[in-house]
Formats: sequence, C-alpha cells, structure tokens
Amino acid sequence: MAQNTKNLVGLTGIPLVMVLGNSMLIPVLPTMKSKMDLTALQTSLLITAFSISAGIVIPLAGYLSDRFGRKIVIILSLILYGAGGLVAGLASLWWDNPYMLIMLGRVMQGVGAAGTAPIAMAMAGDLFKGASESRALGLMETSNGLGKVLSPVFGSLLAMIAWYMVFLAFPIICGVVLLLCLFFTKEKKQEKQPMPVRQYLQSIGQVFRQHGRWLIPAFFIGSICLFTLFGVLFYLSDLLEEKYKIDGLLKGAFLAVPLLVMSITAYITGLIIKKKLGLMRLFVIIGMFLLATSYVIANFVKGAYVLTGVLIIGSVGTGLILPCLNSMIIGAVKKSERGMITSLYSGVRFIGVAVGPPVFTWLLDRSRSVMFLSIAGLAALFGVVAIFFLKPKQAGDAASEQPSEEEEESAKETKAMEQVAEILGIHRESEEDKRRVEAIKRFGFDPNDLMDALLKNKGTKNKEKS
Repeated sequence: MAQNTKNLVGLTGIPLVMVLGNSMLIPVLPTMKSKMDLTALQTSLLITAFSISAGIVIPLAGYLSDRFGRKIVIILSLILYGAGGLVAGLASLWWDNPYMLIMLGRVMQGVGAAGTAPIAMAMAGDLFKGASESRALGLMETSNGLGKVLSPVFGSLLAMIAWYMVFLAFPIICGVVLLLCLFFTKEKKQEKQPMPVRQYLQSIGQVFRQHGRWLIPAFFIGSICLFTLFGVLFYLSDLLEEKYKIDGLLKGAFLAVPLLVMSITAYITGLIIKKKLGLMRLFVIIGMFLLATSYVIANFVKGAYVLTGVLIIGSVGTGLILPCLNSMIIGAVKKSERGMITSLYSGVRFIGVAVGPPVFTWLLDRSRSVMFLSIAGLAALFGVVAIFFLKPKQAGDAASEQPSEEEEESAKETKAMEQVAEILGIHRESEEDKRRVEAIKRFGFDPNDLMDALLKNKGTKNKEKS
C-alpha cells in the first residue's frame, strides 16, 4: 500500500470522532434526563461541557501541534477523548448519582476533541499537495458529513441496549481510530521553527486589525449556524419523545433528516462556489434569511412531521453558509496565517454549539413563540450584517503571497508549449480571436474595433487642440 493511501486511512476516521461527541448524544438526552432525574438545563449542559471545553482548547491544540508535531497531539487527544467516555460510562454504571462524574468525563472528551479534526486537517495539508490535498480534505469532509448523519441513528441504537452505552462506545471508537493513525500515518518533519507564543498572539492581532471588519461577522455567523442547529436538535429530541412518543430508531432517523439535508447542501455548495467570493457572499446572505424564515414558520406549525419538514429549510440555509465561510476565511487570509485563524474559527463555532441547548431551554421556559421568533430575529439581524460587512478580498489581491510551486511549474509548461507551437508554426486561437470571429459573423464588424477607432480619433483631436 502506497504511503499516501496509508496516510488517508490513518486520518479519515479522526473527523468522525469529533462529530460523534455531541450528535450521538442528542437522541439519548431525554432518557438521561429521566434516568438521572435532571432538569432540562442540567441535561443541556452535557452538550455544553463538551463543546465549550473544545472551543477554548482548539487554538491551544493548534499551537502545540506546530511546536511538538501533529501526530503526537492527535494521539494524546484520542486517548483523552476515549478516557473521558470511559469515566462517564463507568460512573453511569456504578454510581447512584453519576451526573458530576459524567460532566467531568464530558469536559475530558471536549479537551480531547480539540486535538482531533482541526489538527488532522492541518496534517493533511502537510502530507498532501495540490490535487492530492483537495482529495484528502474532501474525503475527510465526507467522513465528517457521514458522522453527522449516522450519529443520531447510532446513538438511538446504543440507547436501546442501555442509556449509558453511548459513553462506553467512545473508548472503542477512539481506540480503533488511534491504532489506524498510529500505524498508518507517517508525519513529515517540521521544516520551520514554530513562532513563540508572544509572536503568535501578535500575529492574530495583526490579522484582526487587517480583516476584522468582515472576519468578526463571519465568525459570529458560523457560530450562530451551529448554535441554532444544536439548539433545535436538542429541542426536537425532547419534543419527539415527550409529546409525540417517538423513540428508538425512528427518533434517530427523524433527527438525522435535517443533518442529511445540511450535509448534501454543503457538498453541492462546495462544488458550485469554487473561488467566487461574490457567490459565496450571496449564499451566506440567502442562508441566513432561510434560517430566519424556517424559525418564523416553525412557530406556527404543529405536528412532528410538519415541524421537521419546516426545519429542513433552515438546514438548507446552514448547508449554504458553512462551506462559503470556510472558503472565505481560507481564501482571504495568507497561508502563513490560516492555521491560527481556522483554529480560532473552529473554537468560536464550538462555543456556538455549547450555548445552543441551554439558551434554547431558557427561551422555551418563556414560551415556544419566544424561542422561535427570537432565534429568527437573530438570524435575520446577521443576514443584514452580512449584506453590509461581509466583504472579504482574496489574499492574492494584496499581492502578499508568492505563486505556489505548482503555479510556477504550470506557467513554465505553458510558456514552453507556446514556444514549441511558435517553432512549428502552430498558433492556438486565443479567446479574443474567437470572440472577434464570432462578432464579425454576427454583426459584419467587430464592435471593439469601432470603439477603438472612435477613441483614437477623439484622442487625436484633443492632441491637436492642445
């Protein structure tokens, strides 16, 4: 097996682990609430404990991976992640009141999660170049999407055995992924020394001074997408079980539908946008107003099937937004700054996941209408913010980056081919030549020639007057 293939095998499962941390728990939360006699807020904190610890530690994990190596950070993170699941699972099995130990386990898992998917993405950038890098990142993103869709179903199946089995599954999953990473992935030696902490922080400040006007709204919009997604999933999970008595595998399937729609939309969006900043910005604006629309309509509908259908509108919006924000942030920031900025962005997104369930619970205590309409207002507000402030420029616009080795090589090949064609007397028809021929066929003359003649004549007259 070629080393590149081995590297892919070792890395592909890592993003899946990070996604399972919350999504697999969502369908089991109402059962946990009942078994441990928890309040809705205490139940929601099981998501918050994982997400807020991950969000805080992700930037630190990125810096440590620069200083000590990607692979060692990933391995230690997977061990901590699995150990956190074991602590939570065994506490549920042996203790009468295991809530605080489960919370400890969830914090351990969140800290571990910080060193998984973001670092694996960075490692893929180290190991692969050009088209191979795109394929590797695409495969890892597919693993992430697959995890989002299957995790509620998988969590529901485990809960049919015992509610705490969802925790005990983590050490097994992490163990398998750890072995694959350990034996298949071969890390490249670091070519440059990592920057000191002070310089690292100064670089972050410099990026925000230069790009903050659009970068801060982009961070908030990404966070709001995940905040609303996990808040709604938390609400829907409880509603399906408490009001509509839908449980088990059927409930997992219900929760998987919005995630499936979001993943499909994100995949298609990624194919369409390429490097078109104007299109990305348009999709983000449309996505935010789709989110707002779905929550306004959700306030007035009844029934599990109709509500799930309405929330799919919001999933389409989220699927439009997230790939565009990823591409904007990567494309508009210099390559040397991408690691630190994407780590910060991942951290902010996790904070959104963390606050979603408790905020939705607090709003629902006021009323269902307050919950849906306030979230709709927030989405609409940031839709307007996107219109006025989300205006990034490609990093290349500032002429701050040198052409890549591949671009230089491609330019050399093109020049060589043109020289060979000139020697052989073969001239490729340029796009301008094609346009000119087409214009003469259609109009009998080339409009550009007419404009050139008029401008030339005008210029001559001005010169004579002067």
